[in-house]
Amino acid sequence: MPGGEEALPGSLTARSAIVSDVMPVNHILKSALRAGGVVSAKDPTRGGVSNALNEWAEKSGFGIKIYEERLPMNEGVKAACEMLGIEPLEIGNEGKLILAVVREKAEEVLESIKKVKGGERAEIIGEVTQDFKGVVMETLSGGLRIVDPPLGDPVPRIC
Repeated sequence: MPGGEEALPGSLTARSAIVSDVMPVNHILKSALRAGGVVSAKDPTRGGVSNALNEWAEKSGFGIKIYEERLPMNEGVKAACEMLGIEPLEIGNEGKLILAVVREKAEEVLESIKKVKGGERAEIIGEVTQDFKGVVMETLSGGLRIVDPPLGDPVPRIC
């Protein structure tokens, strides 16, 4: 349809500037590794950020606290997820990396990633803690909410 519109079931029309961000991440990871301090890396492809962080928390025995205000998320994606009742943290995200980095090197790693094509929107989204187990998010309103892993397999395997 003209103007970036898509026909949706039930005669709805949606306009969006959402563009695929699928891309190789090897050059971003290489830059982060050069900076040093990376202790783990994961792509949020299966089960999104929620699944990746919950796997780390479970395997490490530590808690992870993330900050909603720091999540680099496209406004169009947020709006579509809200409209469809989908948790954006559970959506598989190709072309992205989640890195666990020692605190002393975090800023240096972030700056090195931001210089690489595709890493410009990178952010430090949270921290590891011994105060609790699992994953929690500090919301924009200042509250805390538990970030559970996705239930079931949200996206069928195609490979």
